[in-house]
Amino acid sequence: MSELLKVEQLRAGYGEAVVLHDVSLALGEGQTLALLGRNGTGKTTLINTLAGATRQHGGTIALGGVALHKLPSHERAAAGIGWVPQERNIFKSLTVHENLTAVQRPGAWTPERVYQMFPRLAERKGNLGTQLSGGEQQMLAMGRALVVNPKLLLLDEPLEGLAPIIVNELLRAISRITREEGLSAIIVEQHPQAILAISDRAVVLDHGTVVHADTAAALRASPELLDRLLGVAR
Repeated sequence: MSELLKVEQLRAGYGEAVVLHDVSLALGEGQTLALLGRNGTGKTTLINTLAGATRQHGGTIALGGVALHKLPSHERAAAGIGWVPQERNIFKSLTVHENLTAVQRPGAWTPERVYQMFPRLAERKGNLGTQLSGGEQQMLAMGRALVVNPKLLLLDEPLEGLAPIIVNELLRAISRITREEGLSAIIVEQHPQAILAISDRAVVLDHGTVVHADTAAALRASPELLDRLLGVAR
């Protein structure tokens, strides 16, 4: 398996405030990484840094051999980054279909394939972003990242605040995208067991540093270790 993403000695944050301290990790093509940790440990900052939305103070980021840390965010998207931030950031004044076609790049993922993945969006393709439920907005945010036809999909808490039926639907979609379609992904999530079940690797952050890295299966099979790393009291 060839290496897709390599992060070395990454230091980044907001303005002069450094949140990430010498973070290093790697991800192979077709692999999914579960990025775990308590609130405020730097998970979102790491995702945002990969996407180019923070200030980098040191270290390197390479995607398929391309030095991402030298590129602005729009060029990182062109290089293969698909980003679904916590805020979703859909164009609420545009229709579902306009959201997808506005950012579409040539490749296997088209609006039609997104509609097959998320039939709810097909039913609402003429609806404005403001007319969608939270779950539908998340589906649209994921669809919009997919039609960029990325090499790496970044998902920042995609299940947050959603009804259980929508959570299950999104988990199935994420599993299909990564397992069946072979798209590499990094997923930040507060439901560790659910994400570990569909991931290959796991990294735990604490105070902006990597404190644990292993296979997802090994961490999932060690609930006491997982609870300790995440600060969960039994």
